[in-house]
Amino acid sequence: MAFHFCPQCGAKLQPGFKFCPSCGERLPCPHDRLLPVKMAASLGSSAPEKDGPSKTSPALVKHAPHQVRSRVSLQGDRPDTPHAWQRSPSRPSRRPGCPPPPPETRRRAKGLHSPVKQEAVDGPPVLSTSPTKSPFKGKNKGKRAKSTSAVAPLQDGQMLTDTTGKKWSPAQLLRQSTTELIYEVARAGAKESGHILKLGAKDGKIFNEQNFLQRAAKPSSVEKWIKQHKMDFLGIPSCVGFGLHADSYRFLIFSDVGRSLQSVMEEEKMLLSETAVLQLACRILDALHYIHTNEYVHADINAENIYIQQGDKSQVFLVGYHHAFRFCPGGQHVEYREHSRTPHEGATEFISLDMHKGAAPSRRSDLQSLAYCMLHWSTGTLPWAGFAQPGKIAAEKQRYMGDVPALLGDCFRTGTVPRAFETYVSAVMALQYTEVPDYGALRDGL
Repeated sequence: MAFHFCPQCGAKLQPGFKFCPSCGERLPCPHDRLLPVKMAASLGSSAPEKDGPSKTSPALVKHAPHQVRSRVSLQGDRPDTPHAWQRSPSRPSRRPGCPPPPPETRRRAKGLHSPVKQEAVDGPPVLSTSPTKSPFKGKNKGKRAKSTSAVAPLQDGQMLTDTTGKKWSPAQLLRQSTTELIYEVARAGAKESGHILKLGAKDGKIFNEQNFLQRAAKPSSVEKWIKQHKMDFLGIPSCVGFGLHADSYRFLIFSDVGRSLQSVMEEEKMLLSETAVLQLACRILDALHYIHTNEYVHADINAENIYIQQGDKSQVFLVGYHHAFRFCPGGQHVEYREHSRTPHEGATEFISLDMHKGAAPSRRSDLQSLAYCMLHWSTGTLPWAGFAQPGKIAAEKQRYMGDVPALLGDCFRTGTVPRAFETYVSAVMALQYTEVPDYGALRDGL
């Protein structure tokens, strides 16, 4: 009798397998069913059968749950140390007396590998398993992440040439991480820079960002949208060039969009006023309305991906489309399917519950992430700010999803909840997965 799927995790098997390559559980076989009960019980301490498993059974190797740290919030790494510019130094990170979140369930082997570098905490190292076929069938099944090496800085005086033949000269390194470099650049021969270069691994997340920009954010398309909707501004960055470098890297050239909201808040060391938060939310809603209409979602809204133009703070840009996802290709919305993508992708403190569960992000995912950001910018904390494990953060978000008044009350503990916040948060938390939001009503309520 051949078993085609593991009864424990559902992974697809081939005839002759005695152990599941995904979860390590021993598979039942007809010979086991014919054994007497006493003989089957004695096999636990006796030598293995002729064709049985080795002495060290894979079923006995327990894998520690994969844990990752959430991104650093505006409060710093230590949740018990209040930030210097919080309104209330004694503000707790979670509501007193609330029950602990349920323990995380064991994840399946496929679809849980994150493409970004993750830092393990508080536990033995996780043993890596060989890739197996996903038990989920269809076009929404999870994709295996590609491993990318760290990006090496450019050498002094090095020139980059985009696909149109324009040459760009790096002037200053603005930001560096293991996955990308951000430079201030200038056209060859120009005295002023005025442009930003983003450099990343050729097959890394920057490829996904370039794909979005070429499909849905062409400067001509953005300008057409502005004219049709009689707008004065739309915060979609303008990509003026792209190309490959050294056969291993990909780069994008943007017009200067100012400074990140994260850096502004850290420098000023103060929370944003209610008016400032609502003005930011209106600008982000405008950008989301545009990209959602073009069948994409941003999927990683946070202060690091929001930029404010220097000299004109009314110009707010939504950048960082490395997690952008085409949720409605050809007008057909993707199905809701948990574990079809890598769970917990993005800034875990602000991503939606759908993304925690490994479901493809939809329009409501962006709008709910914006709600979490608004609460954080105004109060300096969220009820799950002290948690490092994404599973616990997801459990808290699940609990508050059905109790929006409790979420607002725990954030605005020292004052009354602004009516605009209550209206927006209640509306976006009630959205269905495929529902088309009323962007006009959401904007009017702010």
